[in-house]
Amino acid sequence: MPQTAPRAGTWQGSRPRWWTELPLIAVVYAAYSAGRLLARGDVTTAVDHGLGILHLEQRLNIDFETPLNNIFTAHKLIGIPADFAYASLHYVVTPVILAWMWKRRRAADYRLLRTWLLVSTLIGLVGFTLMPTCPPRLLEAGHGFVDTMAQYSSYGWWGGEASAPRGLGGLTNQYAAMPSLHVGWALWCGVVLWRHGRSAWIKALGVAYPLGIALVVMGTANHYFLDAVAGAAVMGLGLLLAKPALRLAARIRARLSSATDEATGTAAPAVNGASNLNVAANVGDKCETSARERERIPRQQGRDADRSTGGDSGGREAGAAVRSGSGGKTAAAGDGAAAAAR
Repeated sequence: MPQTAPRAGTWQGSRPRWWTELPLIAVVYAAYSAGRLLARGDVTTAVDHGLGILHLEQRLNIDFETPLNNIFTAHKLIGIPADFAYASLHYVVTPVILAWMWKRRRAADYRLLRTWLLVSTLIGLVGFTLMPTCPPRLLEAGHGFVDTMAQYSSYGWWGGEASAPRGLGGLTNQYAAMPSLHVGWALWCGVVLWRHGRSAWIKALGVAYPLGIALVVMGTANHYFLDAVAGAAVMGLGLLLAKPALRLAARIRARLSSATDEATGTAAPAVNGASNLNVAANVGDKCETSARERERIPRQQGRDADRSTGGDSGGREAGAAVRSGSGGKTAAAGDGAAAAAR
């Protein structure tokens, strides 16, 4: 059967190596974190963007963050767990689910979901750069928002600068509210749990987790409702671009491999037409050899048959002479038989 080369972008089924996956994810996360810092922008511009989003929501009556923040600040039994969830789940649940996909599921599923998450994260970084946005908790007090992270800071490791540990607030960009990747990553986790979870409670968790994170980011006054909507939209765009990104990566790997083969003088295996021609040539050579053998063998077999027939007839004549004659007659018959045999 002719061998064909795999199409660019198809998955070969081999599980990615952990020592290549970890550096890739680490590099993208480092770029995400560094990009947030570099994309701080002007504070005045960020505040203007935040107020613009808030005023638009108020005109559309979708400013759900206002009543939620009132509930979270009034009831510590709600506000404190919400702060812990905001400060930790984003950085714990997503890597755990990613590792679960790498360990338990098909390589094709893992590659697609990993690429979807990474592409969406990079798109979110573009949003932070182009539209720095002040979160509700950093607006003036007259807008009615309370920073629950600062209010309940004595219960956790964070201070008054988002979810960063105390004293490390300078390592985060507090004006990267649009889009909300807390919601985006939670939506990714929910889709994975719903799609690949085997039990009903895992699928239910896949629905509850992104909805819960959306309530948390608004109730803690870290994001507007439209930030959450933008986070979901970013994940949708990332999903659309995941397969093209995989095909592009496959082409790049193929070209790099070809360039390496040329540099080292290693011949690449023939594929498609070249392989078929070689196979056909080999089959043709064998067929011609077989035809020549068939032409030569019958003539050889004929000569062998003649020699065998002559010997058999001479032997039979000699035997008859021995049985019928005696003395000199027998010797003469034997000489005649030997001559005939020769």
